Amino acid sequence: MSRLSNKVALVTGGSRGIGAAIAKRLATDGANVAITYAKNPDAAAAVVKEIERSGGKAIAIQADAADANAVKTAVEKTVATFGRLDVLVNNAGTAIPKKFEETTLEDLDRVIDLNFRGVMLTTHAALKHMKENGRIITIGSCVGERVMTPGLVPYSATKGAVKMFSQGLSREVGSRGITVNNIQPGPIDTDLNPASSEWAVSQKAATALNRYGRVDDVAELVAFVAGPEASYITGANLTVDGGTNA
Repeated sequence: MSRLSNKVALVTGGSRGIGAAIAKRLATDGANVAITYAKNPDAAAAVVKEIERSGGKAIAIQADAADANAVKTAVEKTVATFGRLDVLVNNAGTAIPKKFEETTLEDLDRVIDLNFRGVMLTTHAALKHMKENGRIITIGSCVGERVMTPGLVPYSATKGAVKMFSQGLSREVGSRGITVNNIQPGPIDTDLNPASSEWAVSQKAATALNRYGRVDDVAELVAFVAGPEASYITGANLTVDGGTNA
């Protein structure tokens, strides 16, 4: 049997980049997977089709992670479709790189609402359906602990908040057999942060390995934390950053 057979996972922001890699990896390990997306139904459908071609089951649900009603509906639709919810991956997020003094109120609201409020909203909705051996995994960032790249003040603040949210929540739900962990990627090659961009030069230089990571590097760690081998890991901040914070 696969590691996650008979398990159901919900991955927010699962239509591209890290989220898509996580969804496909969890499906490979046997989970039925629901993904949310905000704007691109074609990209979400492509992820679902790839999972289905490999013999898995998946659905895509349109839901802005900052919309309380939308994420509640997404959780309920996941449970209605697959009968349960075992793994929540809070992956949806955004960065708006610019100097803090140049950041608009709209920028601030969007980053806070999506990166932090959205994590709390989705987790709040998911906990009503989770039973023993549930997994809550949030995709934070290495800059939630140490900021070496200018232009990420609001982003890093939200990722620091996610870190403490995960630690605190792990204390509250541990008695239910639910683990809560925060995975902190460093520079990962995605369409939002391509390794070929000018902005990538300083990020790559900050790593010990002098290179960007791959989306699969993050997905591998998520799969481990979601699996039975990680049942005694909770309240942890697991960094996959090529040594950026070393």
